[in-house]
Amino acid sequence: MDIIAHYFPHLTDRQREQFSGLITEFRSWNERLNLVARTDVDNLAERHVLHSLGIAKVVEFPAGSSVLDVGTGGGLPGLPLAILFPEVKFHLIDSIGKKIRAVQEMAHALGLANVTAEQIRAEQVRPKFDFVVSRAVARLATFHPWIEHRYKPHGLPSSGLYYLKGGDLTEEIEESGLAAQVFDLPDYFREEFFETKKVVFVPSSPAGR
Repeated sequence: MDIIAHYFPHLTDRQREQFSGLITEFRSWNERLNLVARTDVDNLAERHVLHSLGIAKVVEFPAGSSVLDVGTGGGLPGLPLAILFPEVKFHLIDSIGKKIRAVQEMAHALGLANVTAEQIRAEQVRPKFDFVVSRAVARLATFHPWIEHRYKPHGLPSSGLYYLKGGDLTEEIEESGLAAQVFDLPDYFREEFFETKKVVFVPSSPAGR
């Protein structure tokens, strides 16, 4: 928990409680569903919660905006971001029902009224959103067509996809044909885990690509 407060020093007492509660809830659910590798359980705060919050280092979601988290799994990156941005609406989706049920239970336990969760594929989602977030579900060339029509028309200047990825992405971005902007997480977090971690931003507007 200290690592989160270190990088986000302006958290309210309520947010600190929620982040602590998230780690407790996630550990409990992980014993039943194996949401993340068991070897990572001792590093939940750094490798999953803080990693999810890397998106918040490159974009500030405005109050009243909406975010779609695709392939959320156990609620990442959506739940940590929802704690950080309580005035923003988050819709977390995954194709695996038992994971979505876990996410719904965790959101309820944490009092996250700004979170909804649904078992559905990205291509089947009908509502439109200001932002899309995800953690390395697939290569960009595969993933982007799933979500490119999920945006509200006339979006915000910062609207688009914020995709957590790792490694050298040069070839993957070229393959996608997208005008992507890459943010290196070591610019924000000093832990060794983040050495190759990145946030890839793809604007929602074709004019931005």
